[in-house]
Amino acid sequence: MAAKRRKDPLWARLILIFGVVLVVVSGGTLVAAQTVINQAESSITQGSLLEGDAAAADGESGNNIDGAVNLLLVGIDAREEGSSVTSVLSDTIIILHIPETHDQAYLISIPRDWRVEMPAYDKVGFVGATGKINSAFSYGYEGDGTELEKRSRGMAVLSNTLNKITGIRFNGAAIIDFNGFASLIHAMGGVDMCVDEAAESAHLGVDANGKLVQGWYSETYGIQLPEGVKPLVHEKGCRLMNSTEALDYARIRKSLSDGDYGRQRHQQQLIKAIAKKATSSGVLTDLGKLNDLTKAAGEAFVLDTGGIAPADFIFTLKGVAANDLMLIKTNAGNLNSVTIDGQSFEQLDGESMDMLAAAKSGTLGTFLIEHPQFIAKSS
Repeated sequence: MAAKRRKDPLWARLILIFGVVLVVVSGGTLVAAQTVINQAESSITQGSLLEGDAAAADGESGNNIDGAVNLLLVGIDAREEGSSVTSVLSDTIIILHIPETHDQAYLISIPRDWRVEMPAYDKVGFVGATGKINSAFSYGYEGDGTELEKRSRGMAVLSNTLNKITGIRFNGAAIIDFNGFASLIHAMGGVDMCVDEAAESAHLGVDANGKLVQGWYSETYGIQLPEGVKPLVHEKGCRLMNSTEALDYARIRKSLSDGDYGRQRHQQQLIKAIAKKATSSGVLTDLGKLNDLTKAAGEAFVLDTGGIAPADFIFTLKGVAANDLMLIKTNAGNLNSVTIDGQSFEQLDGESMDMLAAAKSGTLGTFLIEHPQFIAKSS
């Protein structure tokens, strides 16, 4: 990946959902869908993001997507060169689980502050550490190499950490570029989002004329804006959001009543809103929008499908539609914090670990029937 493409979201998205979108485009013929798929596939940056036990490949049999499928979706906070921030954190970690029936999809958000043991990684001389899971990516990212090589190492450390704790092996993984993802939303003409509580932005302001103004966030002083500009407040209610508004809303954490769990929920809702909008007739019947969408999505991804052709993923999982995305919250959405050496961490309770074990064994649907409190609001 070119070094100039360094600015990524503080959260990330999907690989599968866009694949499903491409299949649904048809309404018409398989040939038409295949043409669009080929266009997108040719522009997606592909790399080896999974290594060792974290990768689902099993000896000579290779990756197998006939059964249950787990995909790792990660968004990183990679700052511009010259920034005082040097670490690269994976502030959004989502496991997308598909049951063996391939007719449902579950989005499981992993808390960024979960205190975990990270295994050693010899490629960068990392001897292992205990800390917040969002720092796992940064340990692999350190060192020399191209941007793609560094990101691949970061994903390897993160996925190996998750595998060591949960036993989950991933059939694929993706990192999504901020600018490309913003272009994806723009190509669709925005997305419909429902704000469930008033939320003050940490990055955007509004001037006296109602124009959005980009600010910056300080851990010490909060949002920093030009004089006369007030922080943007996303008021409660449903509306069409452009890419700037939607991405900003999905980043908010500190002004929410439930903090990072609220942000997880909003990120999941945004994924679902994108999938729903992308499969709507207004997009599927507009060739110009469809071409723009295909181009934007192709440019947004760094993708690892574990040796499976992206088109095979798409057609195998074509039964998963936007309305079949179920949003899952760890700890049933309740904070479970602990302070160690003056630092606050999140812990996953026993039921949350059972939920992840169900994702590993392909029995997540049964678990959720018995534990409906883990299902988040979809809008």
